[in-house]
Amino acid sequence: MPSRLSLCVGFGILALSLSAVPASAHHGWGGNLDEEFEITGTVVTGLSLAGPHATMQIRASDGQVWDLTLAPPARTERAGLKEGIIPIGATVAIHGHRNRDPKRFEIKTEQVTWNGKTFNVYPDRT
Repeated sequence: MPSRLSLCVGFGILALSLSAVPASAHHGWGGNLDEEFEITGTVVTGLSLAGPHATMQIRASDGQVWDLTLAPPARTERAGLKEGIIPIGATVAIHGHRNRDPKRFEIKTEQVTWNGKTFNVYPDRT
């Protein structure tokens, strides 16, 4: 029969391991380059406000599809960017920070410009 101490230690380890899961799912800035990055492309997957961050995908002129990670949904909506506002096939300009891994085509996006309007989802960073 396990001792009371070993049970407490076991539950403590379990609690610590479970608390690390949400942190690893968060899209912080540490995995992105410090340099500003800009790209223009065509929307292939429209804006989604599901999940911890808004997302969308664009295809660059070279055919590469890029994943865009925007601000959390409420902050993205406050910037005026809502699901369905930018149609699939529209050309957008993206400003943000590219993923540090050159094999990952992902941008932590600060601004999306479409149809003459700029949506600053992280206005404090630009």
